[in-house]
Amino acid sequence: MESQKRYTKKQRTLDIIERLKKEYPDTVCTLDTSHAWQLLVSVRLAAQCTDARVNVVVQDLFAKYPGVKELAAADVSDIEAIVKPCGLGKSKARDISACMNMLVDSYNCQVPDSLDELLKLPGVGRKSANLIMGDIYGKPAIVTDTHCIRLVNRMGLVDGIKDPKKVEMELWKLVPPEESNDFCHRLVDHGRAVCSARTKPHCDACCLNDICKKIL
Repeated sequence: MESQKRYTKKQRTLDIIERLKKEYPDTVCTLDTSHAWQLLVSVRLAAQCTDARVNVVVQDLFAKYPGVKELAAADVSDIEAIVKPCGLGKSKARDISACMNMLVDSYNCQVPDSLDELLKLPGVGRKSANLIMGDIYGKPAIVTDTHCIRLVNRMGLVDGIKDPKKVEMELWKLVPPEESNDFCHRLVDHGRAVCSARTKPHCDACCLNDICKKIL
């Protein structure tokens, strides 16, 4: 146990990554999409809403508006009527419409593949941009959603940091680029299955229970 306590953050991170890879070998994004623009829409709708609900709602949205041009041309009120069950319907519909119009006007209906360009899109923050970078373009990406922020603090990879961008910057110092995207997805898997926020964490069943800083 004493030797475990002498772990550096880098060593702990690498150990956690390997254990989570064994525990969740087939991790994927839980938003069901087929195209980059659809993922942009879904991740905007997922703010303060469950992925499961988003996956249901977007079925009607994508059936009615099957492409970037169609969704860009839609009335914002019509988009809002469909996405309202995800909450914050007015602002989400406005952002989705503005984002699709910018894709039409500035990017030939293609979702850009750089973080800086993605961040220019209405309603797209660092979390959404990193998700696109990792899941669509296979580039290194760290998505600091609520699961990620909560778990990396609990595990001791960051120290009491809650700001998403600051957490992201700290994790870039620790996580190998080639592991970054899947690592974040596995944190979501682990947060839902074991290290829950809604109930008491199941530490006795956790594959990290001997190296988690919360336990040590």
